[in-house]
Amino acid sequence: MKVFIASLSSVSPYSQSRNFAREHPRDDKESHEDYEERCWRYHCHSLPDGRVFIPPTQFKESLSFTARYLSVQKPGKGKQTFTKHFLAGLLVVDGPILSITRDDVPGEWVYVDANGQKGSSTRVWRCYPKIEEWTADVGFHVLDETITGEVLRYHVEQAGAFGGIGRFRPARGGFYGRWQINDFQEVS
Repeated sequence: MKVFIASLSSVSPYSQSRNFAREHPRDDKESHEDYEERCWRYHCHSLPDGRVFIPPTQFKESLSFTARYLSVQKPGKGKQTFTKHFLAGLLVVDGPILSITRDDVPGEWVYVDANGQKGSSTRVWRCYPKIEEWTADVGFHVLDETITGEVLRYHVEQAGAFGGIGRFRPARGGFYGRWQINDFQEVS
């Protein structure tokens, strides 16, 4: 197994949309608007002390999406691509902790489909955390030797443009959650 660290920085805002309804239910006499106003910060993925982190699965899913999207062919293997190698042979174990707390994150009010499905006739106001700038060191654990450092770096770079992370990311038709690579190193 090889481990690579990518130092990333944002090129667009990042927004989270964690579901918090079970942990923070709406009070019986509370309107939907009042509930959203009271609880919107819980859309953040945060540690018990309030520091916001990016779940590692967001980077893993972004790379898996990008591998499918690009379908880069393996040299000397005909039409075989790296897709299955990224799906099964790559781990992102730790989510980077950002330099902002849940209480300090600004909100962005958007008018969205009530059930989260496009084309719904019912729209409501929701507030989501919006982090304008972020930097993070992300560790990629490569289990499949087919994925070289060069191939991984290319896919991480392209995932920052085409996959993204979080709510309203490029893979879902948005433009948030994009990044660029500042440094990329093999550490073990």
